Amino acid sequence: MGDIIIGFIIIIPLYGVLIWSYFNPKESLLWGKRWMYQEEPEISDGAIRYIKVASLISVIGMTFVIIILILTQD
Repeated sequence: MGDIIIGFIIIIPLYGVLIWSYFNPKESLLWGKRWMYQEEPEISDGAIRYIKVASLISVIGMTFVIIILILTQD
């Protein structure tokens, strides 16, 4: 039972970052790298689409893994 609680504590911020990346792909792509550019860089539509798809797949995959771990817990 303690493992599940610790897992949730670790996974909740990860869910938050992935959801933020899905809704704000430009901001998440430049997070921590904005200092490298003097002006706002132009981000391609392909990169934005990639961030959105990767975030969505990660959220869905993590949800399935969590459900499977909870169901197989003795």
